[in-house]
Amino acid sequence: MVVGDIATGTDVLVIGAGPAGYVAAIRAGQLDLDVTLVEKDAYGGTCLNHGCIPSKALISATNVAHDARNAEELGIHADPAIDLSAMVGWKDGVVDQLTGGVEKLCKANGVNLLEGTAHFADEHTVRVSHGGEGQGSESLEFEHAIVATGSKPIEIPNFDFSDEPVLDSRQALALESVPESLVIVGAGYIGMEMAGIFAKLGTDVTVIEMLDDVLPGYEDDLSRPVRKRAEELGVEFHFGYTASKWYDHGAGIRVVAEPAREAAAADGGAAEPEQDRPVDAEEGEERAEQAEPADADEEPLELDAEKVLVAVGRRPVTDGLSLEEAGVETDERGFVPTDDRARTNKKHIYAVGDVAGEPMLAHKGSAEGQVAAEVIAGEPSAIDYQAMPAAVFTEPEIGTVGMTEAEAEEAGFTPVTGQFPFRASGRALTVRETDGFVRIVADEESGFVLGAQIVGPEASELIAELGLAIEMGATLEDVASTIHTHPTLSEAVMEAAENALGHAIHTLNR
Repeated sequence: MVVGDIATGTDVLVIGAGPAGYVAAIRAGQLDLDVTLVEKDAYGGTCLNHGCIPSKALISATNVAHDARNAEELGIHADPAIDLSAMVGWKDGVVDQLTGGVEKLCKANGVNLLEGTAHFADEHTVRVSHGGEGQGSESLEFEHAIVATGSKPIEIPNFDFSDEPVLDSRQALALESVPESLVIVGAGYIGMEMAGIFAKLGTDVTVIEMLDDVLPGYEDDLSRPVRKRAEELGVEFHFGYTASKWYDHGAGIRVVAEPAREAAAADGGAAEPEQDRPVDAEEGEERAEQAEPADADEEPLELDAEKVLVAVGRRPVTDGLSLEEAGVETDERGFVPTDDRARTNKKHIYAVGDVAGEPMLAHKGSAEGQVAAEVIAGEPSAIDYQAMPAAVFTEPEIGTVGMTEAEAEEAGFTPVTGQFPFRASGRALTVRETDGFVRIVADEESGFVLGAQIVGPEASELIAELGLAIEMGATLEDVASTIHTHPTLSEAVMEAAENALGHAIHTLNR
């Protein structure tokens, strides 16, 4: 302990108040543990303050304007004016309501809140530095610690987020005026969601991606409708390129992009991945080999824009945490490996959320945080990723859970699939959202639901039913025989199950 420090103690120390950390703290408080939650920035973490919530708020707001502007076939003629400053103000109000709620919930569950930056002094002590002149620091001893420090955007060479024209997703969501033109580096889920927002605001959007399509990692028939809709909004794509530099040319900036293979060769075979997660050098080289420049001449691109948004993924936040002082190991990419109880190699220290590795999803972090708290309290709790859903809030949305057909086959199952197109859904027709489908993957012998993929309206909501089906061990017959309300989008889930069984009513059976 440093002379002059205030020394206190706690049963459970939680570092970071994002969805993983605050859930862990609240659950530990519910289990009658003495809990201290340390946060250096804002309650709710990146998700509530700068990511999930503000982006979905702006997606909803821009959808209202876009739908009104394109409703002539409904007999509605409108040309709404967009006040981005007011829109951002409304978004900030939503954020404030949620983050204030997190703070109140923590206090109501007996969580001690401590503002400051924590770093480990040893395996049972952290020092917390308080911001502001004369605020000092204190030592905090703990029996158990939960690391929930989250992730931050990846910077790529020559694109420094401190430079005014270069944006990360947080800065892009806080703009108070609409840029006339925007280059987005990366066509993963962050890049594609941002492309939709700004295209609907009237910005000329260009996307650079090192691979040959949008949303790397998703099946082609899921990503194809998203790319098609983005192109209809006016988004321009350049595949097989990686951004190399930018410069000011007086009337804006110019972004230079090199063919991906050439960029990889110049960088020792590890081109910076334009996606939503970090990769190591070996995988970067493999991805660069897969990259196929879309333009036949394969010459460098020069793209003029007002701003450039870098959305190539996120990396774990462990800087300054001094994990080595506690003996906690990290992997080659900086993530903290854990077991199915969220424990690190030091069994009294846990890691949850983005810092613990992929998938970097807020709801995955919350589930891990709850498990960590329950394990500390002696509960028989463990993490099961079998029914972990994922969603992309593009237009149309994508929702997935469990296995794809290929993954099921690789796992030793004989998969059977059923599919139902939204163009055959009465409700989809009434909301003018007929692109996409619901697909269910099941084991042919037992009928157990193994996975599902949805692209289309409200996919992020519809996927929950199929996640529950996997979690509870439901069969195709269970889903098909559950009567669904008419007319609803969820009927497509029932019909997809019926299609797998060979007796769908509103689509041709396979």
